[in-house]
Amino acid sequence: MQEPSPRFWEVFFDVYEGLPRQGPGDRANAERALAMCPDLPMQPDILDLGCGTGGQTLHLAELTAGKILALDSHEPSITRFKARLVELGLTGRVQAVTADMADPGVDATFDLIWSEGALYNIGIAPALDMCRGLLRPGGYLVFTDAVWCRDNPPPEVREPFELDYPAMGSIEDLLETIRKSGYSLIGHFTLSDEAWWNDFYTPMEKRVRELQPKYAHDPEASSALAEIAREPEMHRQYGDYYAYEFFLLRLLR
Repeated sequence: MQEPSPRFWEVFFDVYEGLPRQGPGDRANAERALAMCPDLPMQPDILDLGCGTGGQTLHLAELTAGKILALDSHEPSITRFKARLVELGLTGRVQAVTADMADPGVDATFDLIWSEGALYNIGIAPALDMCRGLLRPGGYLVFTDAVWCRDNPPPEVREPFELDYPAMGSIEDLLETIRKSGYSLIGHFTLSDEAWWNDFYTPMEKRVRELQPKYAHDPEASSALAEIAREPEMHRQYGDYYAYEFFLLRLLR
């Protein structure tokens, strides 16, 4: 497969920035993960890496009484999220900042680092190493990552993942990386199928339908929109080949 064109990315962000969240996940799964973090302070200091437009960050704000610093490198997403924080009256507790995950430039340490579907952008092993310097002793690193569930996926499944995440492995591959990282594994679990649909693919399909008239006379944009629309359909047909897994780690030192 070829690298996406600049026009594709324009359409991609037109779709994705209008969604409640930019990847699989939901409040129920976030609540389950937080419940698996014993001894988390009542008002934890939280860092959300790769927050997008803040869907999961708002869940963290609902589920904890902590202060949250949310980072993402895509400035339009952060601009949208900042406006949402003002609407909700959360600017005193949640801060949204444009920054590079690989070099967040944060002069602080945290009780909890959270990242949903984003750490793969810098590589899981480097991300674990980077987060170690941002966690307080006893702090938690909680993240989701895409994993293969079956061997030999068909080309229509394998090729999109190889383009976006060529290093994607199995759950056991991730656990082996974690074992070498110096963290203590608290647990892991697979996101429910509802976490793919309720706040992600169902709104995505609606957004694609809304944009079809806008791009009807633009063949390149229409083709990009059709390509994006294939993602939820692929999940309907082949979702048993891959999953998103929550991993919960603790830094004991």
